[in-house]
Amino acid sequence: MIVLCAPEHPEILVDEFGRYLRDYDVRTTASTAETSALLTTARADGVPVALLVTESRLPDSHVFPAFGQWRSIMPTARRIVAAHWEYFRADADELREGMAKGKYDAYLLMPRGVRDEEFHTAITELLSDWGSTVAAPEVATVQLVAPAGDPLAAGIRDFLDRMGMPSEVLAPESDAGAAILAGYDGTPDDVRRGPIVSAFSRAPTLATSVRDVAASIYGTPSDIDVETVVDLVVVGAGPAGLAAAVYGSSEGLSTVVVESEAIGGQAGTSSMIRNYLGFPRGISGMRLAQRARSQAIRFGTRFFTGWPVVGLEPGDGEPHVVRTEGGDVRARTVVISSGVAYRRLGVPALEDLVGFGVFYGAAVSAARELEGQDVIVVGGGNSAGQAAIHLARFARSVTILIRRPDLAETMSSYLIGEIAYNDVIKVRPCSVIVDGGGEGRLQWVTTRDLNTGAEAREEVGGLFLLLGAAPHCDWLGDTICRDEHGYVLTGRDIPKDLWHDGTPPASLETAVPGVFAVGDVRFGSMKRVAAASGEGSSVVPLVHAYLSGI
Repeated sequence: MIVLCAPEHPEILVDEFGRYLRDYDVRTTASTAETSALLTTARADGVPVALLVTESRLPDSHVFPAFGQWRSIMPTARRIVAAHWEYFRADADELREGMAKGKYDAYLLMPRGVRDEEFHTAITELLSDWGSTVAAPEVATVQLVAPAGDPLAAGIRDFLDRMGMPSEVLAPESDAGAAILAGYDGTPDDVRRGPIVSAFSRAPTLATSVRDVAASIYGTPSDIDVETVVDLVVVGAGPAGLAAAVYGSSEGLSTVVVESEAIGGQAGTSSMIRNYLGFPRGISGMRLAQRARSQAIRFGTRFFTGWPVVGLEPGDGEPHVVRTEGGDVRARTVVISSGVAYRRLGVPALEDLVGFGVFYGAAVSAARELEGQDVIVVGGGNSAGQAAIHLARFARSVTILIRRPDLAETMSSYLIGEIAYNDVIKVRPCSVIVDGGGEGRLQWVTTRDLNTGAEAREEVGGLFLLLGAAPHCDWLGDTICRDEHGYVLTGRDIPKDLWHDGTPPASLETAVPGVFAVGDVRFGSMKRVAAASGEGSSVVPLVHAYLSGI
């Protein structure tokens, strides 16, 4: 459903939203109270509301408390103010400030004529975001047959969500699940070993890992002709690796990207990135990553997903060899952009429940299952803030636990402002998780106040751990120079005794000629998406310079 609150100019909005009537039930109201009543009825009847559009001036309320009331009824709906041109300038300062605080998703000028595609671009972007994070898919690209609560099925679905592939999990005893099992070349009991996966009209297969699904869709690195030496292999497909792939392949380099998980890295798990240049209404990490992947593929990049790199053998005048669990890739140059991994909590009882209510990272797909439950997010960075805001659309309450006194040192101001406005989210400073458990899945945790030492047991339905970063490069062994924390050293940060003829390596080059490092894995990098993208694009001229000197 799309709801239009249009007390003064219903004819304009009704006409503009006529193009959506095929796919949405478009309703019109004339006041805050009438809109609230409609939303209450829709929620009681289980009717999802995708979008709330209101004029900037309402007869019975200011628009700010109106949105607060509507959000409490239908928190997953996307929200837009469409101001009539008579009021647009007069209301702009106040309403733009409200948008910055996250009270709504967009502040737009009501169309003044036909084919206002800028207006409808904003509408379709928000409907797309709602459809990918809230609604059940109309058509599932991949279907999984698995028992309820199966952690591997949840992990596969999270992978598929990050790859932009709609999916659904079917119970084995359901009609649709039984139909898939009937076409499976195995025994129905195999579903106890792992989900049965049906994708792209292929015969159903057993998946015992996320990697099985990735390989079945994208292939393995061993599919590369062993006689072929590529110009550039990029290890890791976060923002830095994707930028290196786009710029490398667009400038004529044969480029291969190997990624152990889903495209996008940690950034790909973000439900909404609002401070990335060029996206005024924000963009999800998944969509940003998939757009970059499509761009790179257009220039000829080959991607291999789901295959961890296990080693790097420097070529010493010969091609470098990147070894993966699925095969080897030989390349003249290597860009290390494997990023960072979330630190483990270190509480054994909770580690045993990973996938059963405990998640490392944002786990966007898991949010749908937490409606009406209490959730804790541990972490004070931007990823934690974005996860909390997304979870607040579903959960009854979201508590952000941090060790510091406040969020100011680690989180962007715009996120702090959104969190302060959202009454579903609370921040608990100077606190840590020390224990937890449950019967089959997470049911409770114990928290400790670092100031007083007092401990308290709390019932929770979900625990999301975004605990800061450790470099994801153990696979490098001793081949690449790193600092004491494991970050890759480049340029002048490399010890002078490893310089060549007294000259430091290029700014993004490691101590091994022809091997470069970009993004969060690199010592001294700025942990931001835009900075990582900049390094990924900046490394390509250095790659060209190295290749021209061979």
